[in-house]
Amino acid sequence: METPHTLNLNSGILTLPQYLPDATFGQVRNLSAEQTASSGMEAVVMNTFHLMQKPGASTVRSLGGLHQMSGWEKAIFTDSGGFQAYSLIRQNARYGSMTENGIIFFPENSRRKQQLTPEKCIQLQVGFDSNVVFCLDDCTHIDDPLEEQVKSVDRTIKWAKRCRTEFDRLMNEKQLAEQERPKLFAVVQGGQKESLRNKCAEALLEIGFDGYGYGGWPLDAESNLVIDMLQLVRELIPMRYVIHALGIGHPPYIAQCTAMGYGIFDSAMPTRDARHGRLYRFNKEIDPEEMVKDDRWFGYVYINDKRHYKSSQAIEEKCKCPTCSRYSLSYLRHLFKLNDGLFYQLATLHNLHFMSRLMKKLEKILP
Repeated sequence: METPHTLNLNSGILTLPQYLPDATFGQVRNLSAEQTASSGMEAVVMNTFHLMQKPGASTVRSLGGLHQMSGWEKAIFTDSGGFQAYSLIRQNARYGSMTENGIIFFPENSRRKQQLTPEKCIQLQVGFDSNVVFCLDDCTHIDDPLEEQVKSVDRTIKWAKRCRTEFDRLMNEKQLAEQERPKLFAVVQGGQKESLRNKCAEALLEIGFDGYGYGGWPLDAESNLVIDMLQLVRELIPMRYVIHALGIGHPPYIAQCTAMGYGIFDSAMPTRDARHGRLYRFNKEIDPEEMVKDDRWFGYVYINDKRHYKSSQAIEEKCKCPTCSRYSLSYLRHLFKLNDGLFYQLATLHNLHFMSRLMKKLEKILP
């Protein structure tokens, strides 16, 4: 039975809260599926927009779907491509354009344009054998002009209706029982405008989905978490529904959002930080409820720091990950200076293990 702390998927029960590492092209960079699983990860997020280009939708399907292709046996969430439209097209029109019918874009190193419609978005994700499918949405920055936010909400609602219709058609066509079907999530847009967030949430709830996501860039111009909007969206979506804080991966931010009632998080930040020599650690033991108010429990180890030149210490003494159990800061710094691939592997393993430990601690404060 599904509870506020679990999400029943056709791949099994996912305990909440969960952080999903970025596996854009079908893999967490520098790790095998087995290594990612060994770090405590229970699900990953892959990207529809990128996978349809590399290796291509027909290739993924011919290999039996994303699980078979990647060797990942646990849950797979697939992002719709809405955020990529924001990060590429909204930032630079030469990459494509947004239309009422979907996203038009030019694949890398190609002059041939492609279109990602709501229907195609769902067809691709279902064909990929994703466990959680996301509706195509029109993502914006929190500070985008009101006119753009209004367009975004209108498109997001219209596209969500079309996604729902196409999803239901495919499920009926496949004659899948309820427990065999993937979950379908929709994304609440609206920028910084409360009335638009209200409008979007109400419309999406009326259409009906298995879960929802907080949409839009989650930081303001000063790179601060937009707590008021995150709180509002969580209040607008009834607690019986799981809500995904899309793009949030900074550990103190995850703690704050978990306390609000967000159960799922994804971000490239922890693995990207690992590759750049920014390693995570718990500075001290602290009650989970206090983690929301005081972020001094979290800290970084910058591996390039000269102080680690001859250090025999681990990244964090209490960490039991393979990296901390066997390798010193001095050796890790040595690998980093050599630009050796082993550093990226060991660093990524550690940061993901940290995220797994964090999720376990935060189980106590998820409402």
